[in-house]
Amino acid sequence: MDSLPTSATNGLGFAADTATEPHARLNFDLDVDLCVIGAGLAGLSVALEAARAGLSVAVLESGRIGWGASGHNLGTVMPGYGVPIADLIDRVGLDHASALWALTREGMEIVRARAADEAMPDLALSDGALEVSNVDIGDRLVERLQTLGVDFGSEVEGWATDKVRDVLRTNRYFHGIYYPTAFQIDGRGYLHGVERLARRAGARIFEETPVVEIDFSGIRKRIFTPSARLRASDIVLAGSVHLGAPSRRIAETLLPVWRAAVLTAPLGGRLADAVGFAGSITDTGGVDHYRIVGGDRLLWASGETTFEVAPQRLERIVRRRIRTVFPQLDEVAIDRSFSAAVGVTVHGMPQIGELRPGLWVASGFGRNGLATTAIAARLIVRGLTHADERVRLFAPFDLVWAGGRIGRIVGQGVYLAAREGALAAGTLARYRERTIARSRIKSEQAEIKREERRTRLEQLRAAERSSAAARRPVPPPSE
Repeated sequence: MDSLPTSATNGLGFAADTATEPHARLNFDLDVDLCVIGAGLAGLSVALEAARAGLSVAVLESGRIGWGASGHNLGTVMPGYGVPIADLIDRVGLDHASALWALTREGMEIVRARAADEAMPDLALSDGALEVSNVDIGDRLVERLQTLGVDFGSEVEGWATDKVRDVLRTNRYFHGIYYPTAFQIDGRGYLHGVERLARRAGARIFEETPVVEIDFSGIRKRIFTPSARLRASDIVLAGSVHLGAPSRRIAETLLPVWRAAVLTAPLGGRLADAVGFAGSITDTGGVDHYRIVGGDRLLWASGETTFEVAPQRLERIVRRRIRTVFPQLDEVAIDRSFSAAVGVTVHGMPQIGELRPGLWVASGFGRNGLATTAIAARLIVRGLTHADERVRLFAPFDLVWAGGRIGRIVGQGVYLAAREGALAAGTLARYRERTIARSRIKSEQAEIKREERRTRLEQLRAAERSSAAARRPVPPPSE
């Protein structure tokens, strides 16, 4: 996809083009403390943290920085992971889950601090995120707020249905959970800002330098590229589904998922008639994720597939979703569309930790957000310098084979079933709401009719009493 000029897209997320000049290929032998393989958000964050810790760092990227999913993210920064809270607690227990959740809040602080640096101008930061339910969760909202606010220590607010619909003018949503400390930034601008910070701290970045082989034997590992050899004490595998030769074992634990995203043409005043919330919006069914950018455009992601499809074919899905959720917008024109493969693990959590002495992994961030890449980098660097043991919190989420092509077929089926289930549940919830509303209206109408009958009856009785009094004979006067 061709990128829009920076001046035309400031703050427009994946469509912005804030890249720096290309980096050279590695064509000479090099010795460093740390070699990072992959220059996405995770890899560049590791390079930045390591360089600031005083380590010599080399980053090897097989393509160009930002060519994949990291350079085309929606820029939402909020606490939590892509795993339902209840599932996370069931797997590791409440205290462990709370500690993991706290790490994402720390990751948010890291991203916000970086976004304030002069290396990241014009990130178009906006505050607040709203998670809306497409079913009437009722009493479950209180339980969820208890877990998030008390057990996990997050700042959250519960929104009633009327409040949600006051800012999102659609009957598709019911209750919501508002995250006031969450925020949004220009995702691509942030990626290249991290790259500039890492380079300024001393990290050396090499593009179009694929790794063809790694020799893990010995204290100093050897990394081979087509035109040079690199030696390092530690290696961080920060690639995703495209990692390939450096570690096929890692790549095979990731299910590739393409999610369609579009940037609409300017919608003018009609957008305000549909969306009155400046932050990002996600639904609990995982169907849609969107926000306003540039004042009068929508950045909207919807639809997933485990097999690559041209984004233009997925535009129809997203355009249909926009029209379904907000009929008042009618047909919207699409300026840009994009889909990039993210790596999703079988257990849904990121893979962060030490696989063997000197070999680390930071991968599987699909559906887990920007905050996790930031905290993963800090934990790994502090872990390899033995300053922090919290990286072990991710030990329960080890490498699990994703099933190859069969796994992709099954994954696609599971996603479609979950999506259709969420849509069906939403349809049923709205049907129940309409049924209850109709029943209430009928009850109110019946009560009005009963009241009218009572009034008429009282009037008749009053008239009869008056008539009877008029017919009663008047006694003659006494002598």
